[in-house]
Amino acid sequence: MPSKKIKEFLDSHGVKYVTIRHSMAYTAQEVAASAHICGKEMAKTVIVKIDGALAMAVLPAAEKVDVGRLREAAGANTARIAAEEDFRDAFPECELGAMPPFGNLYGMDVYIDQQLAKNEEIAFNAGSHMELIRLSYRDFERLVQPKTVRLSLTE
Repeated sequence: MPSKKIKEFLDSHGVKYVTIRHSMAYTAQEVAASAHICGKEMAKTVIVKIDGALAMAVLPAAEKVDVGRLREAAGANTARIAAEEDFRDAFPECELGAMPPFGNLYGMDVYIDQQLAKNEEIAFNAGSHMELIRLSYRDFERLVQPKTVRLSLTE
């Protein structure tokens, strides 16, 4: 079952979404394959620290965060991938590494790669390593209001 927090949030906003159960998977690419989701629609959430504050970088499953681009896009002095110790307690209802990209529910800015913004739909971990949520990108954008930027190394 998706994290109660994300499910209640989506339901309270009348968002249509699908929950997909899949076999245990830890990387975004494994999740996409297990759930039969196209990798470019599978959004992985990477927790980052920008000028000391936690934020989310959200990009397609196969991509890696270019922290230089992230720092530039945020207008920050520093940006780095956060260590697990930095965010271990920030998502109490989620399994570590399975956080949904809804930073607005956790007091975090969200930076999303422009590649994902081109999709009709996106899918993402729903708080566990065995479930994901798929919904329209427009609904995601409306609810989260992410900063759309160029984040990935290969783009």
